[in-house]
Amino acid sequence: MKMGQIAIFLLHTHLLLGVGSSLVIQSMPWRVPCPYQCVCQIKPWYSPQSVYREAPTVDCNDLLLIKLPTSLPQETQALRLQSNLISSLDQSELQGLINLTELDLSHNSFTSTRNLRITDLPALLSLHMEENQLRHLPEAAFFGLPSLQELYLNHNRLRSISPGAFKGLDKLLRLHLNSNRLVVIDRRWFHALPQLEVLMIGGNFVDTIQDLNFKPLSSLRSLVLAGMGLREISARALEGLQNLESISFYDNQLIKVPKEALQKLPGLKFLDLNKNPIQLVQRGDFQNMLHLKELGLNNMEELISIEHSAMENLPELTKLEITNNPRLSYIHPQAFQKLLSMESLMLNSNALSALHSQTVRSLPSLQEISLHTNPIHCDCLIRWVGADNDKPVRFIEPQYTFCSEPPELKARQVKEVSFREMTDSCLPLIAPSTFPSYIEVKHGDNIALHCRALAEPEPSIYWVIPQGVRLTPSSSYGRYQVLTEGTLEILGVTAEEAGFYTCVAQNLVGADTRSLTLHVEGGDLVHTNTYKKTEDSFEVQDVKERYALLTWQASHNIPTTHLSWVANGSLEDHHRHTTRILAGTRRFNLTHLQPGTHYKVCLHMGPNVTSCVHLRTKKVTMPDPLPDLTPAVLLVVSALLLFFAARASNRGASLGWKDHILELEKPHITILTQEAKAFMAPPILVKYLNQQDPNKILSDSRGKDLRNTSLRQDARGLTKEAC
Repeated sequence: MKMGQIAIFLLHTHLLLGVGSSLVIQSMPWRVPCPYQCVCQIKPWYSPQSVYREAPTVDCNDLLLIKLPTSLPQETQALRLQSNLISSLDQSELQGLINLTELDLSHNSFTSTRNLRITDLPALLSLHMEENQLRHLPEAAFFGLPSLQELYLNHNRLRSISPGAFKGLDKLLRLHLNSNRLVVIDRRWFHALPQLEVLMIGGNFVDTIQDLNFKPLSSLRSLVLAGMGLREISARALEGLQNLESISFYDNQLIKVPKEALQKLPGLKFLDLNKNPIQLVQRGDFQNMLHLKELGLNNMEELISIEHSAMENLPELTKLEITNNPRLSYIHPQAFQKLLSMESLMLNSNALSALHSQTVRSLPSLQEISLHTNPIHCDCLIRWVGADNDKPVRFIEPQYTFCSEPPELKARQVKEVSFREMTDSCLPLIAPSTFPSYIEVKHGDNIALHCRALAEPEPSIYWVIPQGVRLTPSSSYGRYQVLTEGTLEILGVTAEEAGFYTCVAQNLVGADTRSLTLHVEGGDLVHTNTYKKTEDSFEVQDVKERYALLTWQASHNIPTTHLSWVANGSLEDHHRHTTRILAGTRRFNLTHLQPGTHYKVCLHMGPNVTSCVHLRTKKVTMPDPLPDLTPAVLLVVSALLLFFAARASNRGASLGWKDHILELEKPHITILTQEAKAFMAPPILVKYLNQQDPNKILSDSRGKDLRNTSLRQDARGLTKEAC
């Protein structure tokens, strides 16, 4: 058996080596007279359209040449002159190279395209001029290259390009203008490039893309706008790019997702927004992008939250990367809507304490997830990891996915913690990384303070401003406005808005608070942490047997308020009770009190600021007992029973019970014998009967009238007693 396994292993190894060797394309010697110090070989070469060739190549790189070598073989297809000192080139130096398809002049000393005097290279497909010292492109700078498909001008010093610089390049497919010194993009450049598919123009100091900037490029498939300092993208900046499949905004200064502009790209498949100072991915930022397959939101230093419905109706999205964002601590449970094809979710290296189970359930095709290098709290929100699922999700690098809280589970791998070890409810948690303790702004600035929390049950959020006013979501007050998700906006900050701000997240289990100090530059007002003593404002609004409702007023935000109370004037510490009061609270229901007890209740609103009230709970009052009507009822029943007995003796034994009832229904023939009269009820009993409700009806569980039945039963008992 062992020998068989070894044989199979060797067979697999041989097959893998065979496949690997077939993929390694070797250079072959080219037996021609080769220029001095150059290397002539048959090398693999791919055209701009990815067509493979074996091209005769002359390699003269890194020879410190100041001009082209002589005696170049006429069959040369690729001439590589990288990293030399060449500053000019004449057509005569390339005479006879009718098969030349690639010319690499990168990393040389060209300062102008006028020094590139080549006008008759009909087969040239690729021209490399990167890493030279070009400063300007004149009109028709490459007019003599009608077949050119690739032009590399990146990493030069280009400051300006004439509107018609690319005339004659009707077949150009790829243009690299990245890493120059351009400050504007002129759409007139692109009128001569109807077939352009790839444009790389990042790394230039262009902070704004003008409307319709790329409209002439209807064939463009890939656009790279990385590292340009872009602060915003207008709604019409990308209009006309109907065939664009890939776009990169890597390393710009975008503070929000350019969702209006992205909606003009119906065929977009790959989107890179990495390394932008976007704080929030908001509702509808990525919506109805029907062909988007991959989305990157990585390395974003300011990103703190993925909001409700941030990504919705992206039916072809298969991979989402949101990694290496040091402040990202909140993903709304319903952030992802209608992402039916999502297979890979990368969330590693963030500040996430949890990922809600609802988020995972909203991704029916999810196969793998990465959560490592996050401060995971192994509580109710992450229980889905340890639950038995019909379709388990594979964790990427589970050995690095640890619990950071609670202490008893710290440093354990999340996958190893069972479902039962985690609580089914948990306190709200406002991530400290999203909440600075101090912010300084300029007078007149607009500012947004973000507060997000996850918990089970879902928490509610409110803010307390320096004036002590409590603001809930979707409310406004002066310059303040609280948005639905919990962001506090302050428009046109003045010195009046400087001070202490507190965010409170609470649910039925408990609460969490975070506070910050806002300082306004140039403000004339100075705020201190002194509070007026307002004993008269602390009062008892209502007192019952077991609770007391207390109210108070405060003119400042005081996040350290607490309440204490003691019964019967006791001074012993173990008799004193205290509770923390959440910021913004102005009333408190003190419960579990003892009836008829005296209490001293104190409100502590800061250092040496205490207000106290005295109260006494009400005594428990016993209800008055109901009068005992049993003797009177018995007398009434006895009288009626005797009445029936007298009737029976008067009419004979042959009269049945049914006949008694029929006779009872004829009040005009009621006759009492002398014996019955002797047992008549006394006048007081008759008076009592007359006072009873004549409409009151007794019935059994079947709805049968029990008036006569009960009377008959009681009458039989009373007759026996009377006898």
